[in-house]
Order: sequence, then structure tokens, then C-alpha cells
Amino acid sequence: MSIIKSHILAMSAYKPPLEGRNPKDFTLLDFNERTIPVSQPIIDALQSFISDGRLQQYPAYGDIVERLASYTGVDATQVMITNGSDQGIDLIFRALARPANADDAEAIIPGPSFAMYNQCAKVEAMRIIEPQYSKESGYPLTEVLAAITPNTAIIVVSNPNNPCGTLVDNKVIEELAKAAPHAAVLVDECYYEYSRQSSASLLASYENIFITRTFSKTWGIPSLRFGYILANSAYIDALCNIRGPYDINQLAIVAANAALDNPEYTEQYVSEVMQSAKPQFEAWLDTNNIDYWPSQANYIWAFFDKADAMAEHLKQNSILVRPKALKGKTGLRITIGTVEQTANLITVCEQFLKQQK
Repeated sequence: MSIIKSHILAMSAYKPPLEGRNPKDFTLLDFNERTIPVSQPIIDALQSFISDGRLQQYPAYGDIVERLASYTGVDATQVMITNGSDQGIDLIFRALARPANADDAEAIIPGPSFAMYNQCAKVEAMRIIEPQYSKESGYPLTEVLAAITPNTAIIVVSNPNNPCGTLVDNKVIEELAKAAPHAAVLVDECYYEYSRQSSASLLASYENIFITRTFSKTWGIPSLRFGYILANSAYIDALCNIRGPYDINQLAIVAANAALDNPEYTEQYVSEVMQSAKPQFEAWLDTNNIDYWPSQANYIWAFFDKADAMAEHLKQNSILVRPKALKGKTGLRITIGTVEQTANLITVCEQFLKQQK
């Protein structure tokens, strides 16, 4: 008889295909990362800290919470730093109240979406309800509202959603918060700097809204694992009861402070991706009658006639993308990088199309 909970033994680990992703060998358009290195001030700050003889000390976080509060427009009591936004998502799932019969707890997670939501729900032995996004209608609001029951513990809004890039209006999030006051509405704003839409202004009116964000995407430090939660201050206190006192790496704080000190490097990169490179690739897809979902983030989910073969062709030409299936049909989720990288992407895609004629 195992001493491990049976439902955890029955799970599968979330194992993203990270092996062999060397940026010296490939243009990495598969994980929605920043596609060029971080700014020099971040590198300088990290090197300075390491050289200062302080690695033997436990982390001391200084005023990072206050700085994030200023950046997001909320009170410092409504901010909690986390080890990447993944930890924030996990903590929220773990902290939630259960229905009278704990075995009946439900999570509404519209799909397809980020695998971590399902992973966290399964760890908590929740029943998962998965209404489906559509290209035409976006977030399946009607189906989500119909799925709410007294057993609903959490409703997920990945905003914009991964892999399709769909953005959900704050009016929809308000409607969800009102419809399920007994449940958490988790708004994952992992791509906020690209979409520029936030639900932070709703926190004052709806205490059941939780927002997660990260420094992994636009800020470019996923290897250091830094994220944060925005929520009602009483719930932030409760979440801090679960998170360990030293869960966040000190180097992540050093890098985040340097990033906030020098926001122009992120602003310039975001502008190039969203205002130039993304329209460039969308125009090429339109010209070639290749179906794709409208996206408000730094990636596009495109459906080539021979998607798997296209992905392999790109790999052979040193470009990695991420296949993502929808109802048995494979689409390629393609991160948008710089204008130069996108021009190269288009050239390689065109080579494949010509070979198919």
C-alpha cells in the first residue's frame, strides 16, 4: 500500500519539451520567451551582487513589493512575490476553501489552455470542467456561467489565453466574480505587458479575484523564476502563510529591480514585437491564406495544412515552434520575436510552401 495519495500517483507530471533548446543553435519561438538577451543593466546588477560576497546569506527582499505595487497601481498590502507565476497559481489552488464534501470541489478551466492550471487542480483532487474556446466566440462565457455550482472552487481566465491569444474583457471577469462569489476567479496576466489589459482595478470591488503575473515573458528572466500575485490584502496574508519565507531567489530580486529601473528595454522590445513583427507575420499568413487565431499576445497559433512537417522543416532550419492540437488538428504556436527574426521565419516558411507545390 502506497503512502502517497492515490490521486497523485495516478497523475502524470507536466514535462514541457525543454531539452536541447540551445539559443546558440536555434531561434527559440516555442516557449513565448523574450527572443533576445536581457539588457546590460540586468547583467551588471547580477554580476555585481555575485561579486559582493553575499551568496552565503539568506534572501532579503527590500522594497520590491512596494515597487510592484507602484507599477501595478495597487496597495502594497495587495501584492505578494512568488517563485514564478507558477508558484502563485499553485498557492491559490492550494488555499481555496472546499465545499461541504471536499471530494466534490470543482475547477472550471476553459481549454485549450496552460497545462499548469489542470496540474494544480489535479493535485487538489478537483473535478475539472473544460468549456472550449472558439475562434469565433473567444472565451466560452455562456458555458462557464452554466457550469458554476456550489462546488465551484475556482474559475480560470488566462488573459490572454495560451495558446490562442484570446483576450477577455474586464466586464466578463466582473460577471464571473458576481456569478460565483464563493469561488476564486484566477486571472493569469502572464502576458500583461503585451496585452496592456489588467483586472487590477477590479480588486477594490471583488475580493474573489486573484491575479498572477510574471517576469518570465517580456522582462526576460524565466530562468530566475520571479512572479507575483495581486489580490485582496486579507487573502495575500493567507497566501503568505503557505509560501515559505525564502521561496524567491535573491538573484531574481536583483534582476527584477534592475528591470524596473530600466523599463525602456522591455518597452522597446514589446513595441517591436506588437507593432512591427507581429503585423508582419499576420500579413504573411493572410497573403498565404493560412488560418490563425487573432492574438493579443506575443504568439500566434497558426494552422498550416501540413503542420507537423512544417514544424520539422523549421527545426531543420534552426527555428523551434510548439505544436498544439485543437480537436485533433495540429496548430503551431509560434512566438513572435524581432522584425529580423520574423523576416527569417517567413523566409523559411516560404521555402516549405514552395516545396509542397
